[in-house]
Amino acid sequence: GTQVKVQWTSFNAGPSAIEALFAGAIDMTYVGPNPAINGYVRSNGEALRVVAGAASGGASLVVRNDSGINKPEDFHGKRVASPQFGNTQDVALRNWLKSYGMKSNDKGGDVQIVPMANPDQLTLFLKKDLDAAWAPEPWATRLVHEGNGRLMVDERTLWPNGKFVIGLLVVNSKFLKAHPDLVKNWIRANLELTDWINAHQPEAKKLLNQQILAETGKAFAPAILDEAFSRMEVTYDPLHDALTTAAKQAFDSGFLGRQMPDLSGLYDLSLLNQILAEKGRKAIQ
Repeated sequence: GTQVKVQWTSFNAGPSAIEALFAGAIDMTYVGPNPAINGYVRSNGEALRVVAGAASGGASLVVRNDSGINKPEDFHGKRVASPQFGNTQDVALRNWLKSYGMKSNDKGGDVQIVPMANPDQLTLFLKKDLDAAWAPEPWATRLVHEGNGRLMVDERTLWPNGKFVIGLLVVNSKFLKAHPDLVKNWIRANLELTDWINAHQPEAKKLLNQQILAETGKAFAPAILDEAFSRMEVTYDPLHDALTTAAKQAFDSGFLGRQMPDLSGLYDLSLLNQILAEKGRKAIQ
């Protein structure tokens, strides 16, 4: 309502947002699945809950056209960017390399994974200081259009039915318990915004571009946003099965300890399902 003040904080990637959640600096955040899983595991299941989805799809492996990379095996000895160590694209990159028998140099292999802010990847592509990047949208498409890149792997092709979770709404557990009414209002707004974006994509793209300009100092060409949106879906469904698979990938990449953790308490979709029932929609399992 009008009596609630919202303080916005931006982060380059999810691990930093989860650290802020741990510190009590923020009450809720939109992050990818891997930071959410890692935060849940590190806090022994106490710090956070996933209360809704935000987006599916929208991440790709882009290679520089003159990098000499034409097939997976060509990644030996190359420099590849991810947004942040342990974030969702970082884990996807490590898992993909592993599927082809390769490792990053910090795991005894010869592929150098370089975590960096998404906007900085373009600069290094143009300087030929990066060979490839596993990037979220719209940054991946920008590397193709402005960085002499080409799309090598659309991550949707690696998942059943082309669906994988890239954005979740995560809430501090203590805040959820203390203020369920505020969280429910936010989830309702999240759902209604999802509906609006899907029904008004041209207007949504313009608003997004205005915010990107404010945050980074440079807007995107409309064609880039059109292509970026074509690779993703805005959804309130947190895609539980896809998150379970993401957890297995993170575990296999060494991010979740010595044994596969129990994630049965990670979700609390009760408020989301209350709102869906009010709107006559099907509950999310």
